[in-house]
Amino acid sequence: MSQQHAPISSKLPVLMHGADYNPDQWLHDPAVLEEDIRLMKLAGCNVMAIGIFSWASLEPEEGRFTFEWMDQVLDRFAANGIYAWLATPSGARPAWMSEKYAEVLRVEANRVRNLHGMRHNHCYTSPVYREKTSILNGKLAERYGNHPAVIGWHISNEFGGDCHCDYCQEAFRDWLKEKYGTLEELNKAWWTSFWAHTYTSWSQVESPAQHGEMMVHGHNLDWRRFVTAQTVDFCRHEIDSVRGVNPSLPATTNMHMIEGLDYRKFSEILDVISWDAYPTWHEYKDDSQLAASVAFYHDLYRSLKRKPFLLMESTPSLTNWQPVSKLKRPGMHQLSSLQAVAHGSDSVQYFQWRKSRGSSEKFHGAVVDHVGHEHTRVFQDVAYLGQTLKNISEVVGSATPSETAILFDWDNRWAVKDSQGPRNMGIKYEETVYAHHRALWKQGIATDIIGSEDSFDGYTLIIAPMLYLCREETGRKLEQFVEQGGTLVTTYWSGVVDESDLCHLGGFPGPLRKTLGIWAEEIEGLYDYDRNGLELSASNELGLSGTYEAHEICELIHTEGAEVLGVYTDDFYAGRPALTLNRLGEGRAYYMAARLKDDFLNDFYTAVAAEAGVSRALQTELPNGVSAAVRTDGTTDYVFLMNFSGESQQIELDERSYSDMESGDSVAATFELPVNGVKLLKRRSI
Repeated sequence: MSQQHAPISSKLPVLMHGADYNPDQWLHDPAVLEEDIRLMKLAGCNVMAIGIFSWASLEPEEGRFTFEWMDQVLDRFAANGIYAWLATPSGARPAWMSEKYAEVLRVEANRVRNLHGMRHNHCYTSPVYREKTSILNGKLAERYGNHPAVIGWHISNEFGGDCHCDYCQEAFRDWLKEKYGTLEELNKAWWTSFWAHTYTSWSQVESPAQHGEMMVHGHNLDWRRFVTAQTVDFCRHEIDSVRGVNPSLPATTNMHMIEGLDYRKFSEILDVISWDAYPTWHEYKDDSQLAASVAFYHDLYRSLKRKPFLLMESTPSLTNWQPVSKLKRPGMHQLSSLQAVAHGSDSVQYFQWRKSRGSSEKFHGAVVDHVGHEHTRVFQDVAYLGQTLKNISEVVGSATPSETAILFDWDNRWAVKDSQGPRNMGIKYEETVYAHHRALWKQGIATDIIGSEDSFDGYTLIIAPMLYLCREETGRKLEQFVEQGGTLVTTYWSGVVDESDLCHLGGFPGPLRKTLGIWAEEIEGLYDYDRNGLELSASNELGLSGTYEAHEICELIHTEGAEVLGVYTDDFYAGRPALTLNRLGEGRAYYMAARLKDDFLNDFYTAVAAEAGVSRALQTELPNGVSAAVRTDGTTDYVFLMNFSGESQQIELDERSYSDMESGDSVAATFELPVNGVKLLKRRSI
């Protein structure tokens, strides 16, 4: 059965390779553009993201537009087989606008309006800002919407932050009125009777602030939801302003690892998902733990639309804004870039093409260094990758089928970190999710990262670590999933509050209590030096044995139909359940009452995946630090073997027949994978 998606652009139905390109920084030197075209072709780059911060060059004075330089760039692109993601430049407005229209500048939570400067220092609600973006975007669309070099719209850049101006306060109140209808319902949802917070007029409601209200959890949660809604609405406003001339051009916006915005809401209005990845490679000799967390985010962004995404920004060498700016070691550029492709990206792109001569990112890695030619290690790395991407473009549009999913909701993320619960020194929500995902990644198990509002159909195994905010509807969906034969795994601090951040009454884990067959009576945070243990019961269902260390969080639970697979070893709750299994309908639900380390998670998920019948990329044991990922078109599987261990590793393939993805030659069943090595294989799909 075909599992092929259409290419993101029919103009460029290959793996995209390119960078953010800022020719407006070099308008004083026309020779730079000519040299850039030569170097782009030499590096195997076929697409550039252009105009991202070009507002001042496109509209240097209000109402005076200067498109000639953009004409020249795009025309030369078209003549040389290079394409463009054309950006709307709203990420940074020109100084003339800030000077003339103060309302476009963002107001911080302290209610002080910012000065001109930085990026995204503007108000998404401001009528003036919306009008100005619409005018410029419309002119860009009219002039370039049908240009042969343009393959899509790059909307703004890394949306983020919030504004607390009077426009935003009114918009927040209107959003709340739409959601709750009456103040009575709002007061009930926010539990404002606590500390006499009750509102008697809509005008009393303001955004959270450290010098005002910031301790009402439902208030905080709704503000974050509103900020996402308002930012999505601005993004939609931008898309609408460019869409009319050529509706067939896809629109994307480059996302980042930003906590403050719920990117699932953006996926509803975008045609393709793209994101920016900047890992701190080589902090340790073994990069595998970092690689697993990067894989999590690749999986997340792929899962937003369940089809290939774009790696819109990465660095070919280093950044200049991380605590330590470390160079990629030999092989790491190829390895880290192909990791994105392995997990579903149809592009590898960089920030930026040519290093800026001045300002805050003049030392940020780029394809072309200040020396200005191709005779650099980094340029050669990029060119080598460019050839590889050209050789393997048959993977474009191929799918990443998964029988396993991790539940990861932004509002749960916000709520659990705002909970003021068992461990305020660090609840480590993300780290916990990464740890569960990492145990699957080590086995080569493809994993989608989904939200509670997504469909659970097609999954065999769903993992929901720390599902603190659990709606009644989510509880019913998970109960039905298990009853119909699915396997669910969840943990401590789950089923605690509803969508308004109000505690479920009648016992935790609230809507999951029947599914899990347990009652969680108490939870405590442990000091860093505290330890407990999990002792597996003899002849338990999973066939595991021995004792594993528990730390940081432990929960006291009672079984209500669940069977005990393991008990605590220490303290006053020694002998009480720490790991349980509940059978419901045709399926199973596991519960971990304590935070357990990688050794347990690895053993546990190996057993659970086998029991659930979840498929792996390879039916063989891979060395530590080596990962495997598969994309498929339904006829051919594309297998990526990646060595993040920091050491050369011996690889043994399973019994299936493999060929090299680039050369087509047969591959031996055993081979050496060097440090930072990657092996690209093909096999026939089953």
